[in-house]
Amino acid sequence: MTILLDALLRRPVPRTPVWFMRQAGRYLPEYRRVRAQAGSFMNLCTHPELACEVTLQPLRRFRLDAAILFSDILTIPAAMGLGLGFTEGEGPKFERPIRSEQDIARLPQIDPEVELGYVLEAVRLIRKELDRKVPLIGFAGSPWTLATYMVEGGSSRDFKRVKTLLYDRPELMRCLLAKLAVAVADYLNAQIAAGVDVVMLFDTWGGVLASQDYFEFALASARQVRERLTLNPGGKAIPAILFTKGGGLWLEAMAEAGFDALGLDWTCDLGEARRRVGDKVALQGNLDPIVLYASPKTIRARVAQILDRFGPGTGHVFNLGHGILADTDPGHVEAMVEAVHELSPAYHR
Repeated sequence: MTILLDALLRRPVPRTPVWFMRQAGRYLPEYRRVRAQAGSFMNLCTHPELACEVTLQPLRRFRLDAAILFSDILTIPAAMGLGLGFTEGEGPKFERPIRSEQDIARLPQIDPEVELGYVLEAVRLIRKELDRKVPLIGFAGSPWTLATYMVEGGSSRDFKRVKTLLYDRPELMRCLLAKLAVAVADYLNAQIAAGVDVVMLFDTWGGVLASQDYFEFALASARQVRERLTLNPGGKAIPAILFTKGGGLWLEAMAEAGFDALGLDWTCDLGEARRRVGDKVALQGNLDPIVLYASPKTIRARVAQILDRFGPGTGHVFNLGHGILADTDPGHVEAMVEAVHELSPAYHR
């Protein structure tokens, strides 16, 4: 099961490993059946046996080099009592969003084994079922990304509330992010203790910030998370990945934040990114998910382009530039995965 771990740690590998974000999801008919059985998305997330089942489904179809825990990035604010709910077609909503300094002060410190025990039980079940065949990736939302949902009350197009808070009350935003950094690090450390082999921090909305604000708030809080992680339990190396959607402008700074790898969206040129970060970090990505709507021949050609842009040597994990979309044809996913298997060995001789 070492090919993904070796690539993330920039050790030699026989080919480029491949997995993809949101690989357990609605594009699979078997997922949709389990989702209907669960009755709601939250029921699916909070029942460890069901979360285990959907985590494993993509590995039965495709030659993937990792499983990623099926969960949601908003488990932490849900555990803090903000009242998370999902409405079909509208995304997440919080009943009690953050609207004041007092709301931030009241946020509780959570114990992952208590409030998020269902996630950790899912990790243990998945780890047992995988039987060390492939590594298991755990994850959390970054402090900044969690803060956007908590302050906005859900998804947002313009991020007016959270950015206004950052501009008008930067000290208060730092307080919120510091609280969240502790919670995120504790959560990821609990996932590591439960058995994950890799951790990934999803900074989905870092790219909506101006550069100085990204450095001072989003990246600074991601660094705080990294500093609190226990990544060598019992001498075992646990690679850590930072993914900032829209973060291509800031790769050099991101590479200095202490993570082993950076996830790239499709707007970055992979060869240029490799030149900019040198041998400081591995790179993960970065096929545009929309390419999977094209023909298998086109998908193969685009896979070939990405492999060629990274070039020879280790330190690349093939992935999408963001999550797979719900109406993607599974046959086209297989074309992508098989193209990586067939074309990438030439770059590792």
